[in-house]
Amino acid sequence: MGDSLLLIAGILMVLVGVAGIIVPGLPGVVLVYLGLFFVAWSDGFARVGWITLTLLLLLGAVAWVIDMFTTVYGARRIGASRWAALGASIGMFIGLWFGLPGIVFGPFIGALGVELLVRKDLVEAGKAGLGTWLGLLVGTALKLALIFSMIGIFLIAYIF
Repeated sequence: MGDSLLLIAGILMVLVGVAGIIVPGLPGVVLVYLGLFFVAWSDGFARVGWITLTLLLLLGAVAWVIDMFTTVYGARRIGASRWAALGASIGMFIGLWFGLPGIVFGPFIGALGVELLVRKDLVEAGKAGLGTWLGLLVGTALKLALIFSMIGIFLIAYIF
């Protein structure tokens, strides 16, 4: 029974983790890794061993670093204030309530709004909002690619 609970918990963690790549506030990369770890643990690491789990941990660490770097880099490259990334996160959270358009445009609107409050210049705020939004978008795409690579590597090790 305990093995089945580990398997179910692991699968649920992976699913919530994948959603967490897009949903702010959920540690998506960590949940995906822990979920895969629990699935491997459910059969005593017979199918997926420590070498594979270490590789997945390294990919997860790369995804986490990318997440931290891309939004800040995009914002700084364009000259955004420190507040733009916060505004983008708030915009993404609020955007969740408006479906896919809110998720896509919410971060830009949030970063733009905060930059307008800080700078009071529409052109500069627009550039900062765009840079922050592009950084967030690129970071999310890279994290999704790495997360699905982790899942693919896990499945190959699990099946073969």
